[in-house]
Amino acid sequence: MDTRVLRYVAAVAEEGNLTRAAGRLFVSQPALSKQIKQLEKQLGFQLFTRSRAGMTLTEPGRAFAERLPTLLADWDHLLADTNSAASRAAHVLRVGFVASAANEATQVIVAAFTRMRPDWKVEMRQAAWSNPSAGLVDRDVAVAFVRLPFPGQDDVRVEPLLSEPRCVALPASHPLAASDEPLAFRDLLDEPVVAAPRETGVWSAYWVATEERSGHPIRFGAVTEHPDDWLSAIANGYGIAFPPESSARFYSRPGIVYRPLSGISPSQVAIAWTPAADKDPVVQDFVHCCLAAFGGEKRTAPDTDR
Repeated sequence: MDTRVLRYVAAVAEEGNLTRAAGRLFVSQPALSKQIKQLEKQLGFQLFTRSRAGMTLTEPGRAFAERLPTLLADWDHLLADTNSAASRAAHVLRVGFVASAANEATQVIVAAFTRMRPDWKVEMRQAAWSNPSAGLVDRDVAVAFVRLPFPGQDDVRVEPLLSEPRCVALPASHPLAASDEPLAFRDLLDEPVVAAPRETGVWSAYWVATEERSGHPIRFGAVTEHPDDWLSAIANGYGIAFPPESSARFYSRPGIVYRPLSGISPSQVAIAWTPAADKDPVVQDFVHCCLAAFGGEKRTAPDTDR
């Protein structure tokens, strides 16, 4: 059983309202409702009664929901301890990342960590855009390079590393592709966009620049989960996108043109880890290497006994 669905049930039980729970979980309301209905079908009984007033637990639903907080907390501890034990046994540090990780500094960081811990190997794991925490929230990795903001950000430790302007990615056939001047975001409001899955909430909203639109409706040309699909959708003319400027270096391909863009917020790269890794000296050494590569220090240094 997917523990993510169990977390959905816990949130709806606590909120008593599907809309509020969806906002808290950073998922769409239809997706949340569908997941709960599928679980009810799997269990063979209803967890909630639905009404205009909200979602009320049934008798079996109440018995089910009462045990969830303890079950999920135990599962998180079990998963974290098991993953940590497995990686330590193999001396492998699993590092998640989305897109280009820390850009050109990624290799510098890995090299510095390898010098610090020569008996350890860094295993980089690229995540799909439907998983913007790069596996961190699901405990698949110990530490991750992430782009802010992402769902679940408030539940993990986050240290910003770098900020870079965003640009606009256009199909080469687009009338503005040949422009030598920086483009203004306000002139692109009616263009269809290639977006991440909307179930990712704040992540998808950020990359289609919802905040900068001031309520202007969004035209979705395509929804993609992986860089190759994203590139193909743009090249095929399904829409434009607003990636960081480094995309022009890391994701250059025929059929796509990147142009400077004004009127849109920059993208921020951070290193993130779970609270359980606060006292993991290996993870903290990697975080130190990340911050050192950009001339920074942790604002709050946990006790990491070596």
